[in-house]
Amino acid sequence: AILGPPEVNITSCPNCINVTIKLPTSHLREKGKLLSLIDIYEELDYNITLKSLDGEHKRPRQKTTKEVFSTVIGDLYPSRNYCVSVEVRASLNRHSIPSSWKCVSTDLAARQGYREGAVAGAVCFALIIAAVLMCAHAAGFTLLKVSLPPTLV
Repeated sequence: AILGPPEVNITSCPNCINVTIKLPTSHLREKGKLLSLIDIYEELDYNITLKSLDGEHKRPRQKTTKEVFSTVIGDLYPSRNYCVSVEVRASLNRHSIPSSWKCVSTDLAARQGYREGAVAGAVCFALIIAAVLMCAHAAGFTLLKVSLPPTLV
């Protein structure tokens, strides 16, 4: 039997990609219940291939005992497009179909967070300045219209 492609979703984080993997479903049943690949094999290997401007890089093989799991690929360049494909294999079954390529840019989340932080900071700063000016005016420190004593004139 050939292990079908896993379901892969990716999201960007600053200088990294978060890869969520859902194992393919099996077609084996036991007592009317559909068995998962973990039920059948207990442990599976998975390979992630990362594609960028530099070419394709196979990451070291890792193991999983979960149906749905995540892994983070770090130390990536910001403002770059990366694509990911995942292949799942069992120790007793080396025949598998890799997932289709999923792509994302690493800078999206970082830039969005920076923009929201800058706007929030500017609003807070303006509110603080307005509060200080209102307090100073109420205390009589702004625009005092005091005439000079006749001796100084």
